[in-house]
Amino acid sequence: MNNKNKNKDIWADAARQAFVKLAPGIQIKNPVMLVVYIGAFITTVLYFLSFAGVKDEAAGYILAIALMLWFTVLFANFAEAIAEGRGRAQADSLRSARKDVKARKLKTASGTDDYTEVLSSALKKDDIVFVKAGEQIPMDGEVTLGAASVDESAITGESAPVIRESGGDRSAVTGGTTLVSDWLVIRITAEAGEGFLDKMIAMVEGASRKKTPNEIALQILLVTLTIIFLVVTATLMPFSSFASKQAGAGAAISITNVIALLVCLAPTTIGALLSSIGIAGMSRLNQANVLAMSGRAIEAAGDVDVLLLDKTGTITLGNRQASEFIAIKGVTEADLADAAQLSSIADETAEGRSIVVLAKEKFGIRGRDFGSLSASFVPFTAKTRMSGIDYQGHEIRKGAADAVKAYVQTKGGEYPEECEQIVKRVAGAGGTPLVVAKDDAVLGVIYLKDIVKNGVKERFEDLRKMGIKTIMITGDNPMTAAAIAAEAGVDDFLAEATPEAKLALIRDYQAKGHLVAMTGDGTNDAPALAQADVAVAMNSGTQAAKEAGNMVDLDSSPTKLIDIVRIGKQLLMTRGSLTTFSVANDMAKYFAIIPVLFFGIYPQLTALNIMGLTSAKSAILSAVIYNALIIVALIPLALKGVKYRELPAGKLLKRNILIYGVGGLIAPFIAIKLIDMLLTACGLS
Repeated sequence: MNNKNKNKDIWADAARQAFVKLAPGIQIKNPVMLVVYIGAFITTVLYFLSFAGVKDEAAGYILAIALMLWFTVLFANFAEAIAEGRGRAQADSLRSARKDVKARKLKTASGTDDYTEVLSSALKKDDIVFVKAGEQIPMDGEVTLGAASVDESAITGESAPVIRESGGDRSAVTGGTTLVSDWLVIRITAEAGEGFLDKMIAMVEGASRKKTPNEIALQILLVTLTIIFLVVTATLMPFSSFASKQAGAGAAISITNVIALLVCLAPTTIGALLSSIGIAGMSRLNQANVLAMSGRAIEAAGDVDVLLLDKTGTITLGNRQASEFIAIKGVTEADLADAAQLSSIADETAEGRSIVVLAKEKFGIRGRDFGSLSASFVPFTAKTRMSGIDYQGHEIRKGAADAVKAYVQTKGGEYPEECEQIVKRVAGAGGTPLVVAKDDAVLGVIYLKDIVKNGVKERFEDLRKMGIKTIMITGDNPMTAAAIAAEAGVDDFLAEATPEAKLALIRDYQAKGHLVAMTGDGTNDAPALAQADVAVAMNSGTQAAKEAGNMVDLDSSPTKLIDIVRIGKQLLMTRGSLTTFSVANDMAKYFAIIPVLFFGIYPQLTALNIMGLTSAKSAILSAVIYNALIIVALIPLALKGVKYRELPAGKLLKRNILIYGVGGLIAPFIAIKLIDMLLTACGLS
């Protein structure tokens, strides 16, 4: 189904849900709109009583007020239903990815041939299953054996397969994803119905969405304002009755007008849109492929002022690349490049490939006939910290400076001071030096460099404008960390970071009153993630990291943390902007309606009728119509969110007051006057 048809279905379903939500049990959950709901019911009863001769206004006028109040409730229901509909549509697509498939349940963790076939729904936590290429992973789990490419597009929307393997931080797999190649032995980590996909479906449907503290506080404020206006409007009837008797003119305000006035003056606009704003905020996060375990986490993201980011994969590309060949005196750069490439031909790491590419680009050194060279390759090991090639009686090695130094000296060669200085210079610049030696002679140094991602520095500058401090976390030594931090433009860094150091750093900032966000994917990140106010775990990370975080990034992109902060701030900005607009609206409607209501009793109030409204009835009806229509007009803004701008809180507040405060004051005067003119022209005033 294309997006156009899907949107039509969402809108059609929302229209139906708007009527379903008229049930009293649903309406009572929104106290502000409950007042409108009760008012609509009372005016409807008054309309039917008018046929029995019991009426306080003309039957047509009562009907018009009743219909507008019902429309107001329906439009509020519609706004919430649209936001929920988007979540249900996403949940349906996720649900289609979840199938009850056959799984090979192993009898032992080591043997892949001894198994029984069971349905995925029958699997339990800690069961071991064997999955081959082309098959669906039956349940969430941890890879205990093997390595394979996994297609996670059903969940993340990303078409490129990802590698999942045993050990490390890429061992977690999600039920409903499909193996593209090879095989995996997986230990199930969730019970049936409690997997990650099940949690995600529940979240995007809104079934487990709870109101956040900010949302609850705002609703309490709205209820308080509604109660105040309820008391004020309730006193108008006896006051107007007393005043009319004293003045000997005019009449008491009718029940119909009191109800209409209450609805117009109460904060019904934001009351109608508040729920949809929260749901839409979570939906925007889901659309960014981030699953929030709570709405509280999204709001906290909007208030974050300290951001902790991993260096590798977040600030840098993740793999060091060869950027320069630095030959020592008496050796040409071309000879160094030739030896470096020979030693890297069998090196399948990103660093090894980059050395081959750099030699090819700078000196045109291409393929070789290794058969004629009688070459044998020496793989890198953690013990030797070197790799290389042996051919025709020659030995070439590349590796860590101290490892190559020891190797050359055991061969009877000398390790030149010049090379020592080059190594220190490269390390001081934040690079990684690899020394190359041929037989017993050092040739020079390969400069491996962490490549800072394009645009990262500008993004950090944007965050700085928003008042957010950025801190790079890395296991590098302080000298290397300082160089990368300066190039990337972060505010601070934590070098040689251990789990304890990360945790201590977060606690220190929190003790000073800051809200801290962090991203992580490893088991060693779990303590810090659990402590952070906004903790984003990578979907590719370990189960411990995902359980410790309050958000999971399905794309496993560490830079997503910056987008999460933006979405959180946009949610708070949207709620604040529409609240400002709603309160300003109520103030404008107050000054537009109240003077007109007392014309008959106090003719002097005509001077306050600056809008030139025709009568009290036309003023009330115009205000009620406007009150209903403005909700419809603001639904797109509530769902999309106000435009995000990277500005400090003070500037955002000024801009908010200027646009939504002043706009909220002006809009009702213009709209109510236009509606009044239309009603008068139609003879309905």
